[in-house]
Amino acid sequence: MLKVGVIGLGSMGKIHLRNYCEMPDVQVVGVMDVAQGNLDDARQRFGVAGFTTLEELLALELDAVSISVPTVLHFEVAMQVIERGVALLVEKPLAATAEQGRQLVEMARLKGVPLMVGHIERFNPAVQRVKELVGDDLISLSIERVGPFPVRIQDVGVIRDLGSHDIDLLRFLTGSNFQSVSGVFSASMGKHEDSAVITAKMENGVLGHITTNWVTPFRSRKIRAACKSRFIEANLMTQEVREYSPFSNEEKTYNVREWPAVQREQMREELTQFLAAVRDKTPVPISGEDGLEVLTVIERIFAGA
Repeated sequence: MLKVGVIGLGSMGKIHLRNYCEMPDVQVVGVMDVAQGNLDDARQRFGVAGFTTLEELLALELDAVSISVPTVLHFEVAMQVIERGVALLVEKPLAATAEQGRQLVEMARLKGVPLMVGHIERFNPAVQRVKELVGDDLISLSIERVGPFPVRIQDVGVIRDLGSHDIDLLRFLTGSNFQSVSGVFSASMGKHEDSAVITAKMENGVLGHITTNWVTPFRSRKIRAACKSRFIEANLMTQEVREYSPFSNEEKTYNVREWPAVQREQMREELTQFLAAVRDKTPVPISGEDGLEVLTVIERIFAGA
């Protein structure tokens, strides 16, 4: 029985808590949040103990925790957890800056503490299907992630919030790091950017393009992958994938294969793999180094603006 805790009970933290409570061989020994109302709700729904300070939660016997506090608090909270020797999953992005992320990675390595970053889209069945279908002949990846302004986000802009998903997906799907990257962005509703276009070239030559914003009245999450042997289109919301064959001169058309949606809750898969790594003492599927690379790319984008 693994003993776990959840730090931060915002929208994502509540999803972590629900999934942990539904998992066998997992005991949620406590949650922490500064809002008493969130703690009362967690106690009423799941019967878990709640604390308003991190010190109280970390005084318990814990095997692992999820951290889902605002990004500006990731470093402070994660560092305290690492110093206690507790395995941790930090919601993306890993930290507010690459330097903070680097310190977290180094401290986790020094203490021998498993550190995972919650880039949850890697566990989307549609993303995994795209990963299976793209081969060595991948030419370019185009990712669209747009939607309305989220009231829940106050401390970062759209690049760190939404764009970090797709910066990670470019690395994951191409199997390569960034050779060059640049971006243009604007802020129309506040101090942080709310619309951005990012272009990149990976070290293996694949081209990348990300469109992300908070100015679209509907949510859209799509990937388009151009390969020499096929074209792949994925809808990350419906989890449907279409595969187009090369153009046929004989039939004067493209053949299309529909890959049916594989409905699976991404968070459940993410937490299951995190805890399996903790239990079996194996590497976590998304490392602190992976999260640090995303932060480094984000800072390269802002530095080149």
